[in-house]
Amino acid sequence: MSMLPSPPFINVEGISNFRDIGGYRVSNQEAKVRSNYVYRCAEPSRITSSGEKRLRDLGVTVFYDLRSVPEIEKLKTQTPITEIPGIERVFVPVFSEEDYSPERIALHYRHYAANGTEGFEKAYAAILKSGGPSYRQILLHIRDRPTEPFVVHCTAGKDRTGMLAALLLSLVGVDDMTVADEYQLTEFGLVDWKSTIVEHLMKQPAMEGNRESALKMSSAR
Repeated sequence: MSMLPSPPFINVEGISNFRDIGGYRVSNQEAKVRSNYVYRCAEPSRITSSGEKRLRDLGVTVFYDLRSVPEIEKLKTQTPITEIPGIERVFVPVFSEEDYSPERIALHYRHYAANGTEGFEKAYAAILKSGGPSYRQILLHIRDRPTEPFVVHCTAGKDRTGMLAALLLSLVGVDDMTVADEYQLTEFGLVDWKSTIVEHLMKQPAMEGNRESALKMSSAR
């Protein structure tokens, strides 16, 4: 694994893009966002026993999985569901099963592959439109379980997870530039896994082997 700055990155063996979203200064105040409470990452199917121990050392109690049932089912051979002893797994899909029709999937990929920023804006607007119930459950954890650290992830830990992290940081008063910088850290967090992501995306019908579009979709810049 490439050497990543710590903080915010934490080496949890077998999980890419694992980092703490705390520690950022709140605008116009001396206060900082609480550290060692909310973590974000990519899917955890390759976690090792050492990685599991690291999670327990961090005090993690829950993994919130933002992926949808059809998505998990489609990728179950490559990224099987991983149960980590002592840590609860809660499925809170951002998108409904209906959002995984062939037509919706094709539109989803086209948004990301479009030139400029408009495609990402549409894709992220769709996440916000669909993600209310999912994000609400995580906000309730913050309200009701303040002493129980948790992890949020999707597949790469970039888009659905990134939108949630941005919302949380914005809600507590972190300035927009810092929120954007935190989002862009995924570019470093996925460096060891990016080629795998790109090859997977290029196999999707909507990408049709288009490496440039796949690179754009996997980017956090």
